[in-house]
Amino acid sequence: MNITRENLSELDLLIKVEIVESDYAEEVKKQLKSYKNKATVPGFRKGMAPMGLIERMYKSAIVADTVQNLLSTSLYKYLDDEKLDIVGSPLINDEKTGKVDFESSKDYTFYFDAALMPKVELAWDKVDTKLYQIKVNPKDIDKRVDDIAKRFGKFESPETVSSVDDVVYGSVKELDKEGNVLEGGVNTYTSFGLSNFKNQDEIFPLFEGKKAEDKIVFNAAKAFSAADIETKFRIDAAAAKKFKSDVRFTLSGISHVTPHEVNDELFKKVFPNEEVKDVAAFRKLVSKDIEKQYNEQCEILYVNEVHKQLVDNFTAALPEAFLKRWILNREEGKEVTAESLEEQWAEKYVPSMRWEMVDAELNKLKKLEPTHREVLDYIKEILGENDNLQEGEDEKARDERLEQAAQSIAKERQNVQSIIDRLYSRNSFALYKEQLKPEAEKISIKDFGEKVK
Repeated sequence: MNITRENLSELDLLIKVEIVESDYAEEVKKQLKSYKNKATVPGFRKGMAPMGLIERMYKSAIVADTVQNLLSTSLYKYLDDEKLDIVGSPLINDEKTGKVDFESSKDYTFYFDAALMPKVELAWDKVDTKLYQIKVNPKDIDKRVDDIAKRFGKFESPETVSSVDDVVYGSVKELDKEGNVLEGGVNTYTSFGLSNFKNQDEIFPLFEGKKAEDKIVFNAAKAFSAADIETKFRIDAAAAKKFKSDVRFTLSGISHVTPHEVNDELFKKVFPNEEVKDVAAFRKLVSKDIEKQYNEQCEILYVNEVHKQLVDNFTAALPEAFLKRWILNREEGKEVTAESLEEQWAEKYVPSMRWEMVDAELNKLKKLEPTHREVLDYIKEILGENDNLQEGEDEKARDERLEQAAQSIAKERQNVQSIIDRLYSRNSFALYKEQLKPEAEKISIKDFGEKVK
């Protein structure tokens, strides 16, 4: 066997594979013998048909399979031995290879098109983005404590609306200028807290004292922000900003929460593994939780922005002709056509491939894909946050119990994909910190919210 290559351009290759009879004859002979021993041929006892007959019946098919297998393994071994970093996978060049005759030919020559991965230079010096770190203020802690008190509070379903702290459920329909239901307008089931109203003095009295099946007409733009209209009415952001109509809300249910008292009982429910002696200690732990939650988001924002800038600064030419052919070959039988590929090439395919190439280069510096052990430890960490020692259990037994639970959860990839993504981002963040050594800039939760809009 002989394998050679020709550099057609800086990235495009033509690989020639020459296979002669001696490369595959022994394997074909071995398989023919096996066929002879197993074949049932009319007129002959099993295994007694003459070899000449077996060859006429099976040899060409055996030669074809043997040569194809030899071709595949030899080609990829050649790529590994030569340390050729290719994109996609080699594609047979039908024009140069021609029709392969496994019936009468003994020696074969195959030609493959391939393309080298363009050189990816990570432009660390061109990355210009900030790493933010959340600065928690007392009002943030107050809000979180209130939310916690409500979460562990007493839930009730009163018959009538009596408080701005009530949450109402029902259907909402958009009205036209005459007060009739607008055909094709907003028509959905929703819920909202009455404390969310922008204009409490005008809107809340419309709801006060109302019960199930009552109808309330109000102006949505006076009651809610555009962001609230978008989520509560399930319309896109642009439409929400322009929404000025009155709506008719048909009340179907009410819920009310009496917040839990901020006391020892609440401390134990929220932080079962901590010894919380007073409100000050409780607020300190709440503050740490807020920092952890938002600083994870700060890391994700930083990772995404650094990766984007690395991709934007990777402008090396791609082997476009080969890549288009490879994609069409890979997507054969699906909805991708040459026309749709061409239309979406610059906007969809090129950015995606550049992203993957940068990602591959980053993984050469540090393995970013989390190990199974990392995934299990992360799951155990989550499970353990609100897990107490059970009766008669020591720390070792608890760890074994959490390990079994984590193993069970991790069996299904769909259960842990978000964890894998988070750990991948965490590993990326560690690499970026090592390469860029950013200084964190303190920022309020409100200002950070503006950054991620």
